[in-house]
Amino acid sequence: MKLLHIDSSILGPNSVSRTLTAEIVERQRRLHPEIEVTYRDLAAEPHLHFSPAHIAAAQGATPDAAVSTDLASGGAVLDELFAADIIVIGAPMYNFAVPSQLKAWIDRSLIAGRTFHYTATGPEGLLPKGKKVIIASSRGGFYGPNSPTATFDHQESYLKQALGFIGLTDITVVRAEGIAVSPESRKAALASARTEISALAA
Repeated sequence: MKLLHIDSSILGPNSVSRTLTAEIVERQRRLHPEIEVTYRDLAAEPHLHFSPAHIAAAQGATPDAAVSTDLASGGAVLDELFAADIIVIGAPMYNFAVPSQLKAWIDRSLIAGRTFHYTATGPEGLLPKGKKVIIASSRGGFYGPNSPTATFDHQESYLKQALGFIGLTDITVVRAEGIAVSPESRKAALASARTEISALAA
């Protein structure tokens, strides 16, 4: 069994999402002692944002060294997605959406002809069935389904739509929100998220 562990927060050791993904991965290690873990830190080693140079390379132009390296990294992203049985994603909310580093990873993951294709009845995901995704979501405020600011959420909702588009539909969200409201709120959010993590099944 293989697990892909992705972090995207720029906050390093102060990151709630990084804390939660580490605990989720540890929970999976306990459930599956034989599991193999591949780790990507998108803040430490970010992908380039798509540029005219990427389009030119796709059309046959010779890319420069930076774009060539980035294209190779994009190929590795696809290999990791296809190989993983479990995908753990640390996704903090930045200005109502995901970090740009995580968006760049998504751009490498949604590739027509590789992870999805268009059919007469609409798009169809091409990733093998049975993969599980666990998202560690952290938010400074409150944006849950019953919150008056629920419509501000372009973080969890975006990830579910994007991942579902390529066939990743078995998605669990471990959420810690309100972490910037007060120290007490942060402590309560972490406690709630850890309860969810302890209940994760194999």
